[in-house]
Amino acid sequence: MRQVILDTETTGLTPEEGHRVIEIGCYELEQRRPTGKRFHEYLNPGRPVDPDAMAVHGLTDDFLSDKPRFSDVAQAFIDFVGGAELIIHNAPFDVGFLDYELERMGTAWGRVTDHCTVLDSLELARRRHPGQRNSLDALCRRYGIDNTRRELHGALLDAELLAEVYLAMTGGQAALHLGGATSGAVDAVVAPIQRLSRDRPRLATPQPNEAALEAHDAWLDFLDEKLNAPCVWRTLTEEKE
Repeated sequence: MRQVILDTETTGLTPEEGHRVIEIGCYELEQRRPTGKRFHEYLNPGRPVDPDAMAVHGLTDDFLSDKPRFSDVAQAFIDFVGGAELIIHNAPFDVGFLDYELERMGTAWGRVTDHCTVLDSLELARRRHPGQRNSLDALCRRYGIDNTRRELHGALLDAELLAEVYLAMTGGQAALHLGGATSGAVDAVVAPIQRLSRDRPRLATPQPNEAALEAHDAWLDFLDEKLNAPCVWRTLTEEKE
């Protein structure tokens, strides 16, 4: 199965107010293993970035002024995610913005779900951890994933962190070195299976003495009296016999 972990950064909170995508980060998994393939673009939105959004991701109007437009990278983006399962944290937010960008280019481009399927990892986390905080930072702490590089939000970094979270949350795969080796290989911590010899000495089974058996029967009599019925231990013993 081919999966693509995706995150975006935007100029604001809603496309209905004309806000745009300014960064796309994608990280590819194949059969739950990182391939090392990434798609990453900063984009010129053609409008100012809201100050509140800038405080989250640190992307300024000046930095974005010479970057490509979404229309310049749209085909490359569709080619990268096409046919994959997209894994997105709070998917309605990112998909809503990407659908808006595709819509601006014309109906022939369709919607995100015309090109791939979508899994919302936030909904998955809420089912696994009801009543708990399930932000990306909270999940990194819960699964022991190092997110110290995440001083500000960044689409590619967040996609890589989400890949680790998703693998840990769905299969216990651990110790992925996503940022180290360029090959994208996975180092999974797996304890080797240790098989015991059939000829090994058997453990001695202690047998109760007469005094212990009498004390046990006395305790069962006490339980029978309190319950006004045979206790479960005696019922199971009778069935076994």
